[in-house]
Amino acid sequence: MRPVDRPQNINPKELAPASGFSHATVAGDMVWLGGQIGSDATGKVDEPGNIVAQFARAISNVSIALRAAGSTPADTVKLTYYVTDVKAYKANLQAIGSAYREVFDRHYPATTLVEVQSLFDPDALVEIEAVAIRRS
Repeated sequence: MRPVDRPQNINPKELAPASGFSHATVAGDMVWLGGQIGSDATGKVDEPGNIVAQFARAISNVSIALRAAGSTPADTVKLTYYVTDVKAYKANLQAIGSAYREVFDRHYPATTLVEVQSLFDPDALVEIEAVAIRRS
């Protein structure tokens, strides 16, 4: 049995500064992403009230974190979406789907959508977690 490397936390500079959390953690061939919201590198949420713009930024942030951790969107095995308004999400499915395909193309990993009362950042409407593999 080979020894397992200690988990390594990854915090790319293109994402908001991590304080009390990490954007990604790598352990062996697995990558776990902490929730990515629709914010820029300063932590400012894009277009408060616009779920499509926030989803587009959040899914892009997922890609940034995956690549920094040595993975890619095509290597993702699980996505979890947390949204504050499922009705708004459903009403914008076409635009959200287009934003998704800009990053993930036609790769559709196992996915869960959960409606929550609120997210840590009060302006955030969507947060996306991911689990992926790293190819050697």
